[in-house]
Amino acid sequence: MNLSLSDLAPPVRWTSPGQIAPIAEDADLPDAWWQAVPFDRACALIGTQAVADHLADLAVACWGHLQIGDILPLLRLSDPAESERTPESLGRDVVQKLFLDVFERLLEPPSQAAQVRAARPDRPLPELVDEVFTDLDERQRAIARDRLYAASRVTLDELAQRFNVTRERIRQIERDLRDHVESWLASPEAVPLVAHVTWLRGRLGSAVPADDLAAAVPWHREDLSTLGIPAWRFVRTLLTGYEQADGWLVAGGADELREKTRQLFADGPRPISEAVGVVAQLGIREDVAERWILAVPHLRVFEEHVVPWPRSINEKAEAVLAVSGDPLSPEEIQERIGEDYSLVGIRNQLTADDRFLRVDRNKYGLTRWGGDEYLGIREMIAREIERAGGEASISTIVTNLTGRYDVSESSVRAYAGGPGFERTQRGWVRVAGTSPSGEAAEPYQPRKDVSETRRSFRSRDGRWWHRVDINSEHLRGSGSPLPTGFAAYLGMAPGGSLTASAPSGDVVISWHNQPTMGSIRNVLAEFKAADGDHVFLTVSDGGELLTRFLPAAPPGLPPLNRALHLIGYTAPVQSEAEAMRLIGSRIGLPEVTGREEVVARLRERGDRDILGFLGE
Repeated sequence: MNLSLSDLAPPVRWTSPGQIAPIAEDADLPDAWWQAVPFDRACALIGTQAVADHLADLAVACWGHLQIGDILPLLRLSDPAESERTPESLGRDVVQKLFLDVFERLLEPPSQAAQVRAARPDRPLPELVDEVFTDLDERQRAIARDRLYAASRVTLDELAQRFNVTRERIRQIERDLRDHVESWLASPEAVPLVAHVTWLRGRLGSAVPADDLAAAVPWHREDLSTLGIPAWRFVRTLLTGYEQADGWLVAGGADELREKTRQLFADGPRPISEAVGVVAQLGIREDVAERWILAVPHLRVFEEHVVPWPRSINEKAEAVLAVSGDPLSPEEIQERIGEDYSLVGIRNQLTADDRFLRVDRNKYGLTRWGGDEYLGIREMIAREIERAGGEASISTIVTNLTGRYDVSESSVRAYAGGPGFERTQRGWVRVAGTSPSGEAAEPYQPRKDVSETRRSFRSRDGRWWHRVDINSEHLRGSGSPLPTGFAAYLGMAPGGSLTASAPSGDVVISWHNQPTMGSIRNVLAEFKAADGDHVFLTVSDGGELLTRFLPAAPPGLPPLNRALHLIGYTAPVQSEAEAMRLIGSRIGLPEVTGREEVVARLRERGDRDILGFLGE
C-alpha cells in the first residue's frame, strides 16, 4: 500500500506540522511519519491500534467540529450514520474505535477473487464506473442519467409519464439504484475508485470553486458511455458531506465555514499573505484561499489586507484607517470605502463616534493611536495659551500651530485678534475675560436653557440640535437668527463669535444684539434642499458644523406624525403615548412624562407648530 495516513485522512494534510507533531509523534516512527511512511508500514511498526489512537487524539484536539466522515472519508462507506457526527459529540474512545474498525478492514488480506482481479492490468476508472451501469435496462439508465446524476433533475411525474408507470414505481427504482451503487462501492472492485475519492477529498480541501472538481483530473471530463454524462457528475455524488453553495463545494455547512473565516479577522485587518496562511488552517487550499475570502460576506481585500467589512459606515471607516495606519481626510475615507455614502454622513459619523479622533483641520485617526485632539483654531489657540501659563506671544502661537496642523499663519493671527481673545499690557494674547493669572470669568447664563428653547431638540447621544425651517431667504444666502439658549449651549456669550467648519465652507455665528448665523446656502446646496425642507444643525466640540437634512413632510401625513416629523423622528409609532414619550425626551423631559407636561413644556418653549399638530 503506497498511501500514507495523510492520504487517508485529508485534514492531516491541511493542518500545519507544528500542530500535528506534539500530538502524533511516536518514538518508534520517523519524524512526520504520517506523510513519510506508508500506512501499512506504520501499522506494522507500532500496531494498528496505536495509529488509530494517534488519529483519534488529533481529531479531538484539532478537528472536533468536523464530521468524522470528513476526517476519515472511508467511514462514509463503512458507517454512513456515524460518519456525520463530530468528535466533540462522540468522544475520543468512540472515535478511536470507529477509526480502528476502518483500519483493520483496510489491512485485511484480499480474497482469492480479489487477488485474481488485482492481477488484471489496471483499467481506466471511467471504464470501472461504466461496469456499474452496464447491466441496467433503458428505464434504469434514464432514471440514473436524468435524476440521480443530472445537473437539473427531472421530476418523478415526468419520468412516470415517460415510462407509463406510477411516481412510486420511479421512486422505488431510484432507491434500488442507490442501493446497487452503494453495494458496489463496498466491494473489492471499487477499491481504486474509493481510493481516488479519498485522494480527491484531500485535493479539494474544505472549500473549493465547484468547477475545480471537473478539472481535478482529465478523466473527470470524459463521458460515461453507459449514461452519456461527464464522469465528474457521478464522482460528485460520492463526495458526501460536501455542500454546493454560491459556486463553491464546501465540506460541512457553508454558513458555518464562512462564519469561522470571519472570526479569523475579528481582531482587525491582516496582510493578504498572512491571511492566506491563516485561512489554510481551516482546510482551504492556499491557491484558492484569496478567492474564498472574497466570496465570504462582510470580508474585503483592501490594499493588500483582508479587513472585516460589516454594514456599518463607522466600522468600514475604522477598517480603512486601520489599514492606512495614518490619519485620513473624510474625502479620502469616502474614496477608499468606494460605496454610496455621502461625505456629510461620513463626516458626521467621524465626529460623533468615540473610535475616531480629529487630529488636524481635515484629518481623522483612530482614538487608540493616541495623540491630541484638534478642536478648531480658536480652541487650539486657547490650549496654547493655557500651556504657556495664561498668556503667550502671537509668534509662539503661530509657530506651534502651523507646525503641527494644516492651518495658515493668517488664519491663526485672525482668530487670535478676534472675539474671545485679548492683548495683555506687553502685547501677548490671553483668553478674553480671564485675569492675568488665567482664571476664567463666570460663564454667560441665558434667560432660557436650551431645553426651554424653541426648535431645539436632544438626540439619543445627548447632543442638542437646532431645527432650521428652510425658506427662500436661506436659499438666497441670507443669515438667520439663532435662539440665545441654543447659542449659549454652543458656548457663546454676547460679543463673541464662533466659526464652524464644514466641507462646503465655514459658517460664522456671531452675537452682537442677538446670536446670528451666517449663510448656510452652500450646506443646503449639498442636500439639494428646497423651500419647506428642514435641516437640523449643531457644532461639535472640535468646531465642525454637523447637519442632518430632513425633507418636508409628505402630503397626507397624519397630524401626530407631522408633530414627530418636526422633532426629526420619521419612524412609525404604535400609539399616541409612545409619540408623547418621544417628544418629551427630545425636549429634555424624563421618558415617563405624560401628555400634560409635554404640552406645557412645548408652550413654554414656543413650539406652536408642534402644538398645532397635537390639537392644542
